[in-house]
Amino acid sequence: MIGQTISHYKILAKLGGGGMGVVYKAEDAKLKRTVALKFLPPDLTRDDEAKERFMHEAQAASALDHPNICTIHEIDETEDGRIFICMAYYEGETLKQHVASGKLQVADVIDVAIQIAQGLAKAHEHGITHRDIKPANVMITKDGVVKIVDFGLAKLAGQEGLTKTGMTVGTVAYMSPQQAQGIEVNHRTDIWSLGVVLYEMITGQLPFRGEYEHAVIYSIMNEAPKPLAEWRAEVPAKLQMIVEKAVAKNLGERYQQTNEMLSDLRALQKELESGLAQAAGVEKRPVSSIAVLPFVNMSADPENEYFSDGLAEDLINALTKIKGFHVAARTSAFSFKGEKQDIREIGRKLNVETVLEGSVRKVDDRLRITAQLINVSDGYHLWSERYDRVMADVFAIQDEITLAIVNALKVELLGEEKAAIAKRYTDNLEAYNLYLKGRYFWNKRFEGGLQKAMEYFKQAIEKEPTYALAYSGLADCLGILGFYSYLPPQEAFPKAKALAQKALEIDDSLAEAHTSMAGMRWVYDWNWLEAEQEFKRALELKPSYAMARWWYSYFLMTMGRTDESLAEIKQAQEFDPLSLVINTMAGWMLYFAHQYDQAIAQCQKALEMDPNFGMAHFVLGWAYEQEGMYEEAIAVMQKAKNIVGLPLIGPFLAHVYAISGKTDEAQKLIDQLNELLSKQQYVSPCHMAVIHAGLGEQDQAFEWLQKAYKERAGWLIMLKVEPRFDSLRSDPRYTELLKKVGLEK
Repeated sequence: MIGQTISHYKILAKLGGGGMGVVYKAEDAKLKRTVALKFLPPDLTRDDEAKERFMHEAQAASALDHPNICTIHEIDETEDGRIFICMAYYEGETLKQHVASGKLQVADVIDVAIQIAQGLAKAHEHGITHRDIKPANVMITKDGVVKIVDFGLAKLAGQEGLTKTGMTVGTVAYMSPQQAQGIEVNHRTDIWSLGVVLYEMITGQLPFRGEYEHAVIYSIMNEAPKPLAEWRAEVPAKLQMIVEKAVAKNLGERYQQTNEMLSDLRALQKELESGLAQAAGVEKRPVSSIAVLPFVNMSADPENEYFSDGLAEDLINALTKIKGFHVAARTSAFSFKGEKQDIREIGRKLNVETVLEGSVRKVDDRLRITAQLINVSDGYHLWSERYDRVMADVFAIQDEITLAIVNALKVELLGEEKAAIAKRYTDNLEAYNLYLKGRYFWNKRFEGGLQKAMEYFKQAIEKEPTYALAYSGLADCLGILGFYSYLPPQEAFPKAKALAQKALEIDDSLAEAHTSMAGMRWVYDWNWLEAEQEFKRALELKPSYAMARWWYSYFLMTMGRTDESLAEIKQAQEFDPLSLVINTMAGWMLYFAHQYDQAIAQCQKALEMDPNFGMAHFVLGWAYEQEGMYEEAIAVMQKAKNIVGLPLIGPFLAHVYAISGKTDEAQKLIDQLNELLSKQQYVSPCHMAVIHAGLGEQDQAFEWLQKAYKERAGWLIMLKVEPRFDSLRSDPRYTELLKKVGLEK
């Protein structure tokens, strides 16, 4: 074809070719510019439906305007029916050639990965998935600018199956497990492929290999890649984490959005530039991270479960008092309860270097406690011990185990840290046992756990009137019951505030108590300044306290400080990566930030962890609603109503019915809610206002909002950011209400 003229393009030279077509350098005779023409193989476009699908997707890709995406000028067809794409021509080489030229510097690898991620993020934002990210489809110009090419071609080649035309071992090697199985894929398949490319740039090797296609697929589905440090000792540990998260086989554990991976890559780039990045292959001492798994209850009585859980939780609390020591949060560590998983896999998921596991056998007042500290990297024990004591020695045993861990990990303690570890909040064994039972049920939240937790906290206080933790626990129970409208605010919030105040009077150094007080200053007092001071004090005392972080994130969002809120919730996720509540709260914050696609993905991630988690269902429904996906919103809100109940979810479901034109269904729910109100069952007036806003009944909506103001309903804190009230914002009454609550001056 060299020397021929196709349309108004003169073919100058052949640049390359493969299963997806042949590329030529050409001159555009009309515009006098050099371009690249890619001619597609006839077998890819012989089918009219496939051709139409390709043209549609290529048109969408051509609309992408981003410096890291190859510009598509036009798509045309020759007289003999061959389709070709006219693209911008770049002087440079493919990433495949770049990798083959020799070992790349880590900084250069990160720069290339960031540019690829930037281009993919732009495409994903427009609903376009590449499906064939590999070094051959990435150009690097002479100026070092990365350009992604061949959008849409992978779908054209039918890569949903393994026997379609155009399949090559090279392409299979970059497939995600879902793509390899023929499962419908989305943008997360590109994230996987970028992880594979990143691994290859660092090591010069593919992470998943085999002599033939099905051997490669078996490796993708079943094998873990060799750690980067085994290829190059100087590779930063954070880069290993990024690669592992990108190529996580389970979709829920993979990066959910390309922007998340991009954020981590940029953070690593800054660490490299500042010289703070820690090499994965460098032995690190002292070890600075640990997960304490729930101790196994070996007692004959299953009722002793609370004690074995409580012992592990107390050890977590003690270890968090060591500055610079990363301790996996209780929720994430306890998610492995009852599961048989390799310690190394647990360590990887929790991003810790060591794991403590143990067991408790309790017979009358006799205890046998065993504990083992395990190094995640090789699975070997660093320390183990058995304690045969009486119940009265339980506090001393906790101190011994904590100090033994510190010694084994060669952590140097400051004087105040030693004192903090040894600090006891009560010497009363009965009160301690009752408190452990309270926390056991507190962690069950809406499974009837809060009412039981309250009873045990009250009993603990009766046994030990100066037990600050028990006061804080009771305050948290009442605060949550009031906030989620299980109790009227005037019944729940003043009591919760008084209990938090009592806890602080007993012990002003208790992060839990400052968090409890922050919540009341925020949702009840509407005292934003003091609420933030309390949150900051709690995090100063206990930086790893994930609950304080996610409530602080929520606080920041209600203040309209979106970027700060999203940064804070991300930190909460890092401390407690497997927490259902925190993962759902991350979706909730994205909802308030109007990032609905990301909110949907985040809630789906939480539901992959537990399909029956009601909170994730209703936040997912809110995001669907804002995207105009009303049928999907109704379906998940129905599930949420069945799990959580009518008083909380009914108003939000009615709102979806209202704005989707199903006013009869909305009215039925209003009637049911009014019936509850007639029986003196509490339904938040904020929630009733949501329904009438959806129906366009502004006067009724404001009547309910005024009632909410008089009651000091907790959900009024969302007035500034709640999308469902957008239809009311232009009304002067809304501005006046914002001022009365203190959210506007």
